[in-house]
Amino acid sequence: MAENNSKDHPYVLSIDLGTSGAKTALVSIYGHVAGFEYEPVPLHLFDGGGAEQDPADWWQGIVKTSKRLLSRNLVPTKQIVAINASTQWAGTVPVDAEGNHLMNAVIWMDSRGESYVRKTAGGPISIVGYDIFKLMRWIRLTGGAPPLSGKDAYGHIPYIRHKHPDIYQKTDTFLEPKDYINMRLTGIKAASFDSITFYWSTDNRDINNIKYDQKLLNIGKLDRSKLPDLIPTNSILGPVEPSVAKILGLPEGLPVVAGSPDLMAASVGSGATKDFETHLYIGTSSWLLAHVPFKKCDILHNMASLPSGIPGRYLICNEQETAGASLTFLKDNLLYPKEEQPNEGRSSVDYDTLDNLAAQAPPGSNNLMFTPWLNGERAPVEENFLRACLFNMSLQTTRADMVRAVFEGVALNHKWLLFYVEKFMKRETKAIHMVGGGAKSAVWCQIHADVLNRPIRQVKDPIQSNVRGSAFLAAVALGYFGYDDIAQYIEIEKTFEPNPKNRELYDQRFKVYLKFYKQNRKVFRFLNAG
Repeated sequence: MAENNSKDHPYVLSIDLGTSGAKTALVSIYGHVAGFEYEPVPLHLFDGGGAEQDPADWWQGIVKTSKRLLSRNLVPTKQIVAINASTQWAGTVPVDAEGNHLMNAVIWMDSRGESYVRKTAGGPISIVGYDIFKLMRWIRLTGGAPPLSGKDAYGHIPYIRHKHPDIYQKTDTFLEPKDYINMRLTGIKAASFDSITFYWSTDNRDINNIKYDQKLLNIGKLDRSKLPDLIPTNSILGPVEPSVAKILGLPEGLPVVAGSPDLMAASVGSGATKDFETHLYIGTSSWLLAHVPFKKCDILHNMASLPSGIPGRYLICNEQETAGASLTFLKDNLLYPKEEQPNEGRSSVDYDTLDNLAAQAPPGSNNLMFTPWLNGERAPVEENFLRACLFNMSLQTTRADMVRAVFEGVALNHKWLLFYVEKFMKRETKAIHMVGGGAKSAVWCQIHADVLNRPIRQVKDPIQSNVRGSAFLAAVALGYFGYDDIAQYIEIEKTFEPNPKNRELYDQRFKVYLKFYKQNRKVFRFLNAG
């Protein structure tokens, strides 16, 4: 691990654009994070399931963080060898011929295209909402099928076509967030083999030669002329634009790597890169992923093995809608209302305070339970109308109980997903690498170990998993080492073993959790289906 501590090695300007904001870091090719800067980005929510962000806010966040970071002179500019971006996935940015965005980005949380997807996917002979013949083609070629929730480009594009026809007509290219940022960096409109997956229009059977399939395009009424050209996963996209290099203070001609969506970058940054090694990421949303040596789909539980950020590899892809966002919601709306706090309306209470509160409550949160369905759910059930609940509250309920209940509720949701991930892999996970902002909490790591009944390996500097993964991928793209070498540069801070004293309690809570879902899902649909 000597390389991790060296300041003499090449560095990557690594961009991490999440839903909450933009982060830019300087990361050595061996994973050492010299420093980073963060800038929050507004999220705009609308009735009917709308969720948008302004691409101008994304870009300004990246410019601001990059300039602040580089002004700190942490690394000589000559040692920066590439730029690589990891971003939120399943978002849609319509841009004109000059690359100007034409409206806010419709992001991964947006379900306004649900009705269009259901109409497109359905047919006279249907299984779980999908026409049997369309479903067979989707699964055979892409490895999965468009989610009926409409929360990706397959729902976003028809929503724009129907509700904003003028914008649709002006659109030259629809881009994923990562590919939009890469266009701003290089002037090139392109998508990589992994980022294009959620257009559900590519033939992925030859994972090293992915291409659009005209019949799939026809099913979704997608215009090929409005879609980006495809380039291989983790290839060099091109040099940074001279004007951008000048703004940021970078050398002209610096290569920009094609990059990967956040799921793929975190998979690499977690160190769980071998087949069947599992990692759990907790950020705004969460996921439980593993590389696998096969293409497979579980349409009933909304997961599939799709092209990975590592060329020639498949990755189980799934996502749970709100994980860390549940804690933020509790903090800013119930415990410490942000309008009562300083700092531009953002709560000044940090997450260490919540961590300490959670540690004060006993396992089981004094019988208080929480369901983290603030924006519906994706996996292992795809239901837009589910909603979050703190239930079984009493006059004795404390703030500590509420915080721990949120921690435990998110973990119980992950236990639900783990059952189907292990069924998908046909094997039990031996240990789980935990990354993302949620993995900073030792309390949350231990809760997950107890609830999942699996050892949790807390990766060192877990919040840096995306930027670290992007740096590793850039290093391989530039030829510094191979994909099989990446795992040796990951450090484990601590391993949390399941506490057998809590086994019976959490098994019982999980049964209650599933029963609550089954008994209330129709109530949620009645209240929220409009």
